[in-house]
Amino acid sequence: MRTQAAPNVLLRLPLFLLIWGIAAIAMFIPASHAVVLDNHPASRSFFYAGLLGLIAVTLIGLAVGGKESHHSPISQLLSLLATFVLLPIYLAVPMHDALGTVSFLDAYMDMVSALTTTGADMFNSPFDRLPSSVHLWRAEVGWLGGLLMWIAASAILAPLSLGGFEVTAQGEPGRGIGRREVLRAEPRQRLLRVTLTLAPIYAGLTAAIWILLLTLGERSLPALCHAMSIMATSGISPVGGMEGAQAGIAGEMILFLFMFFALSRLTFSADTVLRGYARLDRDPEFRVGMLIVLVVPVLLFLRHWWGALDSNAGEDTVSALAAFWGAMFTVMSYLTTTGFESANWEGARAWSGLPTPGLILMGLALVGGGVATTAGGVKLLRVYALYLNGLREMERLVHPHSISRERGSSKRIQKDGAFIAWIFFMLFALSFSLILVILAGLGVEFEQALVLSIATLSTTGPLLQSASDVPISLMDLNNGAKGVLCVAMVLGRLETLAIVALLTPDLWRR
Repeated sequence: MRTQAAPNVLLRLPLFLLIWGIAAIAMFIPASHAVVLDNHPASRSFFYAGLLGLIAVTLIGLAVGGKESHHSPISQLLSLLATFVLLPIYLAVPMHDALGTVSFLDAYMDMVSALTTTGADMFNSPFDRLPSSVHLWRAEVGWLGGLLMWIAASAILAPLSLGGFEVTAQGEPGRGIGRREVLRAEPRQRLLRVTLTLAPIYAGLTAAIWILLLTLGERSLPALCHAMSIMATSGISPVGGMEGAQAGIAGEMILFLFMFFALSRLTFSADTVLRGYARLDRDPEFRVGMLIVLVVPVLLFLRHWWGALDSNAGEDTVSALAAFWGAMFTVMSYLTTTGFESANWEGARAWSGLPTPGLILMGLALVGGGVATTAGGVKLLRVYALYLNGLREMERLVHPHSISRERGSSKRIQKDGAFIAWIFFMLFALSFSLILVILAGLGVEFEQALVLSIATLSTTGPLLQSASDVPISLMDLNNGAKGVLCVAMVLGRLETLAIVALLTPDLWRR
């Protein structure tokens, strides 16, 4: 009886309060790390912030724990929004105190960037300036944000047919798990069940990457941060990415393999498909992702002979293979919105004759990874739904009275999936245009505003360093532009449809 009482009490607490408590406990990890490194000022900052957070959560929990609570999917969606908007205020406290040289707004923006798995660095050359414990904290916050999206996709967004589930066959009424049955299910029990199922998988995969990188000679902190960043697709690194890593190409291959978990949710869960259609080799997202990862590097590789380059350059087989690998790893990284660049990416750019292929990287980030994964962007399944609709429209031009037949690879998409995907794409384009105009109105140059809008909405922060001729420094922006970018990162993480759902009176009445 006592063992069951504690979970029941916790389930009655507000979801935001539970997430706040987990964040407070997480602060003891960088506090302990700072103690080991004899960085006692940083240790005190994280320890006191975590302790005060636990005290506040406990007192609030005691105050509201005895009240009758009524949880619903819309209330959980509100808690998710509050997590991305309000929780970074608390997360920024120890970071601001430990550094002591940055404004609180900069610390808050960095925590929003980490929690939304955007990974945009607020600091110039952060791997040279920040203490190791702060690096660990940034990567840990990004990792927790990725875990939150793994869980929220199935426990919060799926019952509301949001976050990509609106395109899948699972979100169509009358197919698979009926939507009415899902909405009537107790939200907290569903949240607990999904958490107990996915959290061990997420943590186990992260530990596997960490151990593999350590065996390849990588240092402990970079290996752990890179492992967490790959699973969360945050792109946060304490050594400036792959160029500062010591695991070499073997380490990049390990990271490349684990990026597949961001291409399709079917790599770790089958909750976006109908029963019997969960084969990964027939998954359209996985197949389209693989096609992009293979075709784009091949085109960049072949451009060596198509472009006006020195015919004597690149005849070395080793440099050619290194350039091809650098292109393939970087394409995979930006497609999954991770943003790591291969150590051979410079050679790949020189090989293809594209000094700054920013448009290619921004295009990959806009496409994004799989639905209900930690990746951002428009998502591969929506792109595939629009592609199928385009094929159908061309077929009708030739055969106006033809009848469409359901393809095997389209059984994951519901009947009106293309129409819903088009609505999302238009909302995404309108959001992008609005943010671009506002940033330009706040004095940001057009090219920088373009990169900033795409980087934040697609949650691909490393684009700021690689998509333009001159890296963009967030520290140089005015406070108004920083506030707009914070809103854009939250909008890119939750997606526009979820924000629209919060404004729908029907959902509030339900």
